[in-house]
Amino acid sequence: MTDKELNLVEHLGELRKRLIISSLAFLVFLVIGFVYVKEIYLFFMGNLGYKLLILGPSDIMWIYFHIAAVVAGAGTIPVAAWQGWLFVKPALKPMERKIAFAYIPALFFLFIAGMAFGYYFIFPNIMKFLIHLSNDMMTTSFTADKYFSFLINMTLPFGVAFELPLVAMFLTTLGIVNPYRIGKLRKYAYFILVIIASMISPPEFISHISVAIPLILIYEISVVLSKIVFKRKQARIQAIHADEEPFTD
Repeated sequence: MTDKELNLVEHLGELRKRLIISSLAFLVFLVIGFVYVKEIYLFFMGNLGYKLLILGPSDIMWIYFHIAAVVAGAGTIPVAAWQGWLFVKPALKPMERKIAFAYIPALFFLFIAGMAFGYYFIFPNIMKFLIHLSNDMMTTSFTADKYFSFLINMTLPFGVAFELPLVAMFLTTLGIVNPYRIGKLRKYAYFILVIIASMISPPEFISHISVAIPLILIYEISVVLSKIVFKRKQARIQAIHADEEPFTD
C-alpha cells in the first residue's frame, strides 16, 4: 500500500472516529431531552391557554421524540464543531487554528439565538395573524402534532440560518469562499431563500414575507462579514509580502 493510500485510510479512520463521537453525543443529549421532555413541553406551550389535543397514542411518542431531537441537535452542535476542528486541525495554519477554535462556542450561541428569534418573534406573530383570520368564526383548537410541527418549522430554520454568517467568515478565512463572488449570486440566493421561506411557513403571503425578510437579512450580513474577513486577510498577506521583500537602497 502506497503512502498516499495510507494517508487516505488514516484520514477516513479519523473522520469515522469524529463522526462516532458526534453521534454518541447526539444520543446522550437525546436521552437528556427525554428526561426533561415534560418541562420543555410546558415551556413551548407558552401562553396558549389550553391543552393541546392528540388523535392517537402514537402522537405522544412523536411529540416527545421531536422535542428531544431538537434538544439533542442543539447540544450536539458544539461537540460536532469541536470534532470537526480536531479533524481539520493538522491542515490548518496556527492563526487559522485559533480562529476556527474561537468559532466553536459561537456556533452554539448563534443557534440558540436563532431559535429564540424564531420562537419569540416569528412564531407568535404568525400565530396571532393566523388565529385572527378566523375572526370568531371558528373554534381555535390545535392538535399537539400540528402545533409542534408548526413551532419547529418556525424556529429550527432560524437556528441554522443564524449560523450562516459565522460559517461564511470561517470559509472565507480558509480561502474557500470569496464574498465578492457570493455577492454576484445575490438574485439567485434571494430566489432560493424565498422558496425556502414559502416551504417552512404557512401557505399565505404575510407568513412568507415574515420569514423571507429575516433570511435575506442574514444572507446580506453573511456577505458583509465575509467581505470584512476577506479584506483583513488580504491586508495580512500584503503585509507579510512587504516584510519579505529584500531591502534596496
